[in-house]
Parts: sequence; C-alpha cells; structure tokens
Amino acid sequence: MTAYALGHMHSVEFGPEIVEYLQRIDATLEPFQGRFLVHGNPVELREGAFDGNLILIGFPDLARARAWYDSPAYQEILPLRTRNSVTDVLLVEGMPEGYLGADSLGH
Repeated sequence: MTAYALGHMHSVEFGPEIVEYLQRIDATLEPFQGRFLVHGNPVELREGAFDGNLILIGFPDLARARAWYDSPAYQEILPLRTRNSVTDVLLVEGMPEGYLGADSLGH
C-alpha cells in the first residue's frame, strides 16, 4: 500500500548545506522508488493555521519509506537539513483503493 514521508518545514536557513542536501536527496530516494509529490508549493489555507512549507514524498509501501529514511545514504545527508531547519517529519501509510471515511467507524 502506498506510503508517504511528510515534512512540515517551519523554518529554513537557506545556505550551502541546504543546497547540498537538495542536490543529493534525489539519489537517496531512487533505490526505494520514492518521488516528490509536493515540495514547498504554495498552500491554500482553508482552516486553522499553517506556517512554513509542506513536503510530500510518495513510496510504493511503508517498508520502503522506512528503509529510505534509515538508509546510510539518507542518514549521511540528514544533518545538512537538521542543522539548518526546523522540520517535523512523519511516515504514514495511505488508505486502500475504495476506502470511505465511514470505514473508520468499524475500528
């Protein structure tokens, strides 16, 4: 089942380390079939409050999302981002085809 890495970047200090991170991240995603679905696109806020940028990366399944995040290649570049930004990162599994909101009532 499709899974996602979701990042909420509250702030970033854009400098040489962030540039290097961005130049290297795609190569870390490739072995796990990860791809950017959203990467800092403007959001249209309808409710609540939201500051910062949204990043969404899709993977074929949660195992590959976990394997990407834990991979030596990603762990090597991770400090380039964490030293220069405040970001919440979550891994989450998507819903199966045909899922309905009311299906959650059975849990």
